[in-house]
Formats: sequence, C-alpha cells, structure tokens
Amino acid sequence: MSSDTLGTLLSPSLPALSSCPPARRVPAFAPLRVGPARYRLRPVLRRRRRTASGALALAAAVLAVAGGGQAAQASRGAPPPAAGPPPAAVRTVSAPVRIADAATVRLLRPGDRVDVVAAGRSGPPRVVAAGARVSRVPPPAEEAGAAGDGGALVVLSVPRETARELVGAAATARLAVALC
Repeated sequence: MSSDTLGTLLSPSLPALSSCPPARRVPAFAPLRVGPARYRLRPVLRRRRRTASGALALAAAVLAVAGGGQAAQASRGAPPPAAGPPPAAVRTVSAPVRIADAATVRLLRPGDRVDVVAAGRSGPPRVVAAGARVSRVPPPAEEAGAAGDGGALVVLSVPRETARELVGAAATARLAVALC
C-alpha cells in the first residue's frame, strides 16, 4: 500500500470510520421493582426441605425409642432373646503339649489359633481342642524330650477341662495341630 491510500483510509472525512455513534436520548421507563421474597422459588424449596428433614428426624427418634419389641423380632424370624444370667467367663490355663511334627510347630507363633487332633493307632482321628490359642513356642534347645520320642513342644492356652483332655490324649495318641 502506498502512503496516499493509507491517508485516505484514515481521513476523518469518511463517515464509516467514525469512532462513536451519534448521541440519542434514553427513553423514559418505569423502575423495575422485585416482588417480596415470599414469592420466590428458593425460599419455598428451602422451607419444604427443612420440613421434610424435620419429619424424618422425628420419625427416626420415634422408631429408636419404640425399638420394635418382640413382635418385630418375631416378624423377622429371629427367636426372642433368652432371659437368663450372662455366661460366666471361662478361665484358661497354660498346657504344654508335645506335637509329633516338629516342622509344623516351627510355623506357629504366639497368638495363633490351632485345632489339636489326636491320631491313635486304632480308630479315626478326633479333635481334642478346637481354637486353642498358642501362648508360647519354646526354642528347640529347651525342649529336649526325656523319652526321645521326637516332636516339638508348644504351650497352649485352653480351658482347664480341655487341658485334662489334652494330657489324656497325649498319653495314648500322637498329637497334631491344624492352623485355624
């Protein structure tokens, strides 16, 4: 473009390139007034939500206090709770038990739960102690057996009656453990 063309494009005499429109008057109009808040949608919805949540809270409180009773338990198929004294706490004792397989005993750690199984020469094996807790697993140096019959020692925490059965079973059968 030449300088003459540029000058004619930028000249103020051209009406197409003026920067602002001609001035006009703004028509008169009445002011816009917003109605009262009670006709708006948001407060109405908020009020309904508050009412619904209050009703639900009240219903939950009534159901919690009522509890349903025995009729509700019977309708669910649950037997009514037995009235009686709470079960007495079972006192446990530590029972040292020689297990026939020493490698199995090395897998045990204090706190493990085991089933002790007695396998006699005649008859099927039977569970002597179910869910017994392992109290201690002595290292092999401490457990040199006087009889020299092999196996490994483990100390179990069991009820007194179960300890008697373990001693009797150990005298007549080989004992094994199964991790629970």
